[in-house]
Amino acid sequence: PVQVRLGEALTVLPFLFPAAAPGLALGCLLTNILSPYGPIDMIVGTLATAIAAFLSIKMPRWYLAALPPIVVNALLLPPMWAWAEAGAINGAFWAAYGLNLWTFVAGEAVACYVLGTILLKALPRVRYFRPMIPTAHLQ
Repeated sequence: PVQVRLGEALTVLPFLFPAAAPGLALGCLLTNILSPYGPIDMIVGTLATAIAAFLSIKMPRWYLAALPPIVVNALLLPPMWAWAEAGAINGAFWAAYGLNLWTFVAGEAVACYVLGTILLKALPRVRYFRPMIPTAHLQ
């Protein structure tokens, strides 16, 4: 099944608000305390979110801001899940990896590109947020 996590839409926020990056990483860490994958998800998941947030800050255009969370998470999370499911690098690992990769990327793309784009376009229109957004991103 494809899982669209609404919270993943927030991963584009560092593009508009660089100061949101540490909060996203901390929120991921706190959420992953409850992860069924245990400490490895706390480490890998938080690292993936932190890297993606930093890279989103560096994106030159709004339509690229969702790309780092999709790519970084796709590189780091599906192998971790496949290892947890298969316990070794074997045929079951690669089958789980392939399924996890494509279902995850599909859900992440919907969350980041569809919902994240709505955020990226709506927040600059809110007068309160405008002074906090880098001028280059208001165009």
